[in-house]
Amino acid sequence: MEKLKKGSKKLLNAWAFYDWANSVYPLTIASSLFPIFYSSLFLSEIKTVVAFGFELKNTALITFVTAFTFLVVAVMSPLLSGIADYVGNKKNFMKFFCYLGSAGCIGLYWFNLEQIHLSLLFYFMGLIGYWGSLVFYNSYLPDIALKEQQDHISAKGFSLGYVGSVILLIINLAMVMTQDSGEAKMQMMRFSFVSVGVWWMLFSQYSFYYLPKGTSSGGKVTRAVVFNGFRELRLVWKELNNNLRLKRYLYAFFVFSMAVQTIMLVAVYFGEEEISWGSDDERTVGLIVSILVIQLVAILGAYLTSKASEKFGNIRALIYVNGIWMGICFYAYFMYTPLQFYIAAAFVGLVMGGIQSLARSTYSKFLPETDDTTSYFSFFDVAEKIGIVIGMLIYGSIDQITGSMRNSILFLFVFFLGGIILLLCVPKENNTEVTGHE
Repeated sequence: MEKLKKGSKKLLNAWAFYDWANSVYPLTIASSLFPIFYSSLFLSEIKTVVAFGFELKNTALITFVTAFTFLVVAVMSPLLSGIADYVGNKKNFMKFFCYLGSAGCIGLYWFNLEQIHLSLLFYFMGLIGYWGSLVFYNSYLPDIALKEQQDHISAKGFSLGYVGSVILLIINLAMVMTQDSGEAKMQMMRFSFVSVGVWWMLFSQYSFYYLPKGTSSGGKVTRAVVFNGFRELRLVWKELNNNLRLKRYLYAFFVFSMAVQTIMLVAVYFGEEEISWGSDDERTVGLIVSILVIQLVAILGAYLTSKASEKFGNIRALIYVNGIWMGICFYAYFMYTPLQFYIAAAFVGLVMGGIQSLARSTYSKFLPETDDTTSYFSFFDVAEKIGIVIGMLIYGSIDQITGSMRNSILFLFVFFLGGIILLLCVPKENNTEVTGHE
């Protein structure tokens, strides 16, 4: 196959199409049907489960498992990126995590409380597969797109992901809601998990066919090579002293991303537990409708945020978006009715896709001229994952201690405020940090 030129339309579309393939995971598994399925496994009056030697609130358990998974990804990513850089096959690593995640989704068909540890292993596989593949997917952006193309193609990727995931969710929703009994609905949810794994594996083939493999050094993988990723992270950290704009942006990103990703991962669990839905069917339909609202509005949100960044600049646009997130956290503390939840879902959708797309492309634009994009994006991903670990642990701990997720969601207000303050400290132009080290 002929190697496609950087910036070519076919290469850009192939890269963006992976969002179409893998976005069904965060929508169906992380955000909608699996949280509903998981909550339905517990009796209304019993919301605890014994796992790993502890009796935990069901929502706190899944939050802690999610935090642990992100910790594994944060430690593992530098190891993998170091090897991938050396042997020049980051596409193969991306494939591995894609297939691992797909297998985990299919394995959720057998999720049950009697085998809770095996069940959580399948959940772990899906989550680590999704985020592990994104390490290498994101690092392709400056390799396949020119600087002036990056905002647009990043937004296009997210938009494709929203459209594709909504299509599959509508199919899954029809499968579930056409059933009469609760048991039959649960069975259709299990089939939905399988459909996510198959969709992800199948549609990723288009991206894998066109994305470049990389350049191999031809050497053997030694201990030095394995730990090269951590050395590269240290080098990136040192080089940030010569790029004050990028360094301060990373501080801000670390803080606000911590809150954004936590909300996205726990939103449906919050809606299931804290909103007064009435019957079980009304709750199931209401939660899925709210997720659809988020996804559909997010397509518009990604587009509007891209336009806002063109008019006001990336940093100012991110400040505005963080301000909206602050309002959502405050509003969520006082939500009780389905209508209030739908309103919140609309605002979440408006800023969810926009902040993710713009955060990724802003980082890409602030990078120095370098061929080692994987190391810089590995640093970006590690910062994001560690932030999620901290955010989820704080959220889960407040939920476990106080017994209410409202207190947890309100606390995230602080992170968005901190993000805004740090974004205001990002200089308009890059300059060398005079203090040398921090």
